[in-house]
Amino acid sequence: MWKRQQRTSIKATDSLIGHGGTLEGKVHCDTNLRIEGTFSGEIHCSGTVTVGEQGIVRSSISAEEIVIAGKVFGNVNAERRLIMTDTGQLYGNILAGTLSIMEGSLLNGAVAMKEQPAPETAGEPENHIHMDKTAAKRSSKSQGTLEVG
Repeated sequence: MWKRQQRTSIKATDSLIGHGGTLEGKVHCDTNLRIEGTFSGEIHCSGTVTVGEQGIVRSSISAEEIVIAGKVFGNVNAERRLIMTDTGQLYGNILAGTLSIMEGSLLNGAVAMKEQPAPETAGEPENHIHMDKTAAKRSSKSQGTLEVG
């Protein structure tokens, strides 16, 4: 008889705006996005957005991870991590879980960090002692750390 063909699952591919390409509008993607050309508009991505060394973005970017090696003019929101390479330039504000800025990169904007949940260890008592904000600020200033916000 007729054999039923097995369907292969379609794998998601990354999206690319190549060098020399120009795109305007809103981009919503579940995969990774790499920009080597020019983009203007708005970007919402569930994966990683990478702005290559030749990339120029005039847009707000919201993604799980963001890597900037080119130029970005707009605010960025990285749920997990933002990495600025030594060639990266950002003219806008940052909201990120973690931030890595390499020597040589350029940042003109404000930085706000998302509070990461504290890892729970086995056997740790449920009732934790919490400091109020004033005491926490005094404590961080006495330790010489920088607090943004």
